[in-house]
Amino acid sequence: MDQELRLAVLIDADNAPRSALREIMAEVAVYGAATVKRIYGDWTTPNMNSWKPLLLEHAITPFQQYSYTTGKNATDSAMIIDAMDILYSGNCDGFVLVSSDSDFTRLATRLREAGMKVYGMGEKKTPKPFIVACDKFVYIESLKAAEAAAVKETAPKAKKKSSTPAPEPEVQSLGIKELIAQSVEDLADEDGYAYLGDLGNLLMKKQPDFDPRNYGFSKLSKFISSLDGFETDERHNAKYQGTQIYVRNKK
Repeated sequence: MDQELRLAVLIDADNAPRSALREIMAEVAVYGAATVKRIYGDWTTPNMNSWKPLLLEHAITPFQQYSYTTGKNATDSAMIIDAMDILYSGNCDGFVLVSSDSDFTRLATRLREAGMKVYGMGEKKTPKPFIVACDKFVYIESLKAAEAAAVKETAPKAKKKSSTPAPEPEVQSLGIKELIAQSVEDLADEDGYAYLGDLGNLLMKKQPDFDPRNYGFSKLSKFISSLDGFETDERHNAKYQGTQIYVRNKK
C-alpha cells in the first residue's frame, strides 16, 4: 500500500466559508493525513469569533495576522511565508490551500516545482489561474451539495405527492463529453477500452477542477454511465479480489 501523504492544510480565513469547514476537513482526509492545520486571519476583529468553536472541533491552530494597511491582505503574505517554511522543513508531502484568492497562484506553482502535491479548495468564484496551478481543485459548493445529497439519501423517505419524476441533473455538457471522449482515446487499449482509474487521473491532470460532484454524481463511474456515447465493462481482478471498470467510446 502506498504511504499516506502528510499534508499541510493552510486556510485563508478571509476567503474561506466557515460554514463548510467540516466538509473541507473530511475532503482533506481523502487525500492524506493533515499533519499541519493552520488558519490565518485577524482574530482581534469581532467577525472572526464564529470561527473559534469550529477550530477547537477540528484542532486547527489559528495564526494571528494584523491588517497593517487598509485594503491590503496581510493574511496572504503570512500564509505564503509559512508555506515556504513548512516546505523547507521537509515534514510534509503536500499542501491543501483553502482560499478563493488568486494571490496564491504563484505559491501553488512554486510548491509543485518543489515536488509537492497541491490541492486547492475554494468557491466557484476562484480565478482560473489559481485553479490550474493546483494538481486538483475542489469547489466548496460541490462538497456541500454532496453532503446534502448524502443526508437526503439516509433520511426517511417522505410520501410522494406527485408521480412526476424529478428533473435529471444537467450533465450533457458538450465540452465535458469531448474531454472525456478524448481522454478515453488517449488511454485506450487495442479494443478501445480505458481503465476508469487511469481515466479519472488523466481528467484531473487535464482539468484540475474536474469532479463528478460538480455534475451531481458521487462517483466517476455513475457520471460516465449517465452520459450518452460511452459504454462500460466490469472485469474481475483476482489480484485485488474485486472488479475494475473500463470505459470506451461507443462506435
